[in-house]
Amino acid sequence: MSDQIIEGVAAIEEVSKLVTAAQPVQVVNVNTPDGAVIPVVTQASCEGTRLVNLQAIANEWLTAPRRRKGIAKAFTLDGFIALVNRHKDADSAVFADIISERPALTGVIDYNTTDQKPRFGEHRVFYAFPISDEWKAWKDGDGKSLSQGDFAAWIEDHIAELASPYDAERGEFEPLVQATFGAPNEIVRLARGLQINVDSVVSDIRTLQSGEGQIKFEESHKGSDGKPLKVPGLIMLSIPLFVGGANVRVPARLRYRVGGGKITWSYHLYRWKEAFRLALKDDVERVGTETELPVFEGHPEV
Repeated sequence: MSDQIIEGVAAIEEVSKLVTAAQPVQVVNVNTPDGAVIPVVTQASCEGTRLVNLQAIANEWLTAPRRRKGIAKAFTLDGFIALVNRHKDADSAVFADIISERPALTGVIDYNTTDQKPRFGEHRVFYAFPISDEWKAWKDGDGKSLSQGDFAAWIEDHIAELASPYDAERGEFEPLVQATFGAPNEIVRLARGLQINVDSVVSDIRTLQSGEGQIKFEESHKGSDGKPLKVPGLIMLSIPLFVGGANVRVPARLRYRVGGGKITWSYHLYRWKEAFRLALKDDVERVGTETELPVFEGHPEV
């Protein structure tokens, strides 16, 4: 018998052994604790029995996902409320971040149940309150030093965003910071006087009994009316914090420093986070009312 015939017979014998040793393939359904059914194949071989998960293959034939997941992003508060109402169930919840510079709402549709049963928390609705251009401008400049000319130009450009303080605001803030508010017309007069004296040298600065500052320049013209400039220590902003939102009142302190006969200016927003909270309060309450869901101040679990 030739070597090729001997090798062929040996190969056939080995295949025969494998076929004889092989066991039938069986499909077993494994029930998970939450009631899901996972198809599993048990397959015996010469190396032992192994399990093969068929769920990935079976998922290709699904006509719908097994559960809802993903993040829908709303562009308006109305859109956020509508989306939450469309998908919510009795255990859904809303989380409100109202203390950061980027406030937002997150609706978790499949949140953990009130009877302590966990859920995936993967189906969410998100809404980031759109910050207004006016607030961005004031917030970006908060605490930054400006030359006299730049500060005067800034005031001129943003005068429409200043407001006269209410009596209650004077009573609250002026004793607290030991300074007086300036009305918009006074701030305009200050800005124009600063522009006139932009190249002048400071000759004297005093703090008046009223809490205002008084600045004298060496040149003959002082303020726009020829008098030394009076500088209030506080201004009141009235601007929308969010696009399309109502105006919110935020006080700011005016400060100046003298060096080499020149003045640098800055403003400092006062308790602006509290203004954010107050501006968001009505919107958050509206979400809770119109969705009939609990609203928690914070962030949901990751």
